[in-house]
Amino acid sequence: MDTPTAWTVIVVLWLAPLAHVALSPRSGPLLPPAGSRCPFGPRLGWIVIVLVAGALGWLMFWNARYRRPRTLPGE
Repeated sequence: MDTPTAWTVIVVLWLAPLAHVALSPRSGPLLPPAGSRCPFGPRLGWIVIVLVAGALGWLMFWNARYRRPRTLPGE
């Protein structure tokens, strides 16, 4: 594999999903909910999953996004 192809694979399968999860408003807050014993919020948790699992973690994020019920602001 030549260098440009390797960089393309890294960007497409690892950095792009990581940026999507980090910037998506559906990933949840960065800080944990009040009263939680976990030091990580939902967004940071998803970032770690995508960081470790790459494109597979991104697919897990996509699957989880549509399984949660949508709530309107103020509910």
